[in-house]
Amino acid sequence: MLVKTKAIVISTLKFQEKSLIVKCFTLSNGLKSYFVRDAFSSKKNSQKIAYFQPFSILEIEAVHKNKGTLENFKEIKTAVPFQTIHTDIVKSTIVMFLSEMLHYSIQEEEKNESLFMFLETALTWFDHHDEISNFHLILLLEATKYLGFYPDVSEIDLPYFEMNDGVFTLFHGLTALTEHETNLFKKLIDLKFDNDQKVFHVIERQILLKILIDYYSYHLDGFKKPKSLEVLKEVFS
Repeated sequence: MLVKTKAIVISTLKFQEKSLIVKCFTLSNGLKSYFVRDAFSSKKNSQKIAYFQPFSILEIEAVHKNKGTLENFKEIKTAVPFQTIHTDIVKSTIVMFLSEMLHYSIQEEEKNESLFMFLETALTWFDHHDEISNFHLILLLEATKYLGFYPDVSEIDLPYFEMNDGVFTLFHGLTALTEHETNLFKKLIDLKFDNDQKVFHVIERQILLKILIDYYSYHLDGFKKPKSLEVLKEVFS
């Protein structure tokens, strides 16, 4: 089947000497993996390696056989030409980390238009703004709305957040955050991308990042802690 759709690059894996396996989150079909032959060839190639940087947003034409095997691109072009994301060291580190998080989080080959549109809007905002200290935290929390485990905020005034059940509670159970951690988490829930980025100190961001990674671990089977986490901590230290 020939498909034309937007696609967000989630991860790449070098195959042999010159080829790539590219995992994309597509608007039309959810998660898809593609084989790119001779991606590292010195010859002029329409499927340039530059297209496949983390979170690049592409317009693709591809052949989908839908047999659980690698698919193939026919045409690729940039759908959203980023100005800063792949050239600014802080931003490129953040997208490397976030793409790795989503690599372990989006596990279904199912269409999820609302998640795709959220990511596209968030990345476009990120590309055009400089105050981005909390971007990764807000994106990871907001993404849980589309992944199916956003916190139940109906009892948000209660003092503890229970990680396993995703609810606020009166009691400090085994998998509950401390009162201090819960207060930080509540503050994060209220944040939007355009809010004051200096609302958290460095240590508080590190606490929140650990909370979010643990929260993903509780709710996603097979989730792994991103290897790029330590690089991210260095950038924000």
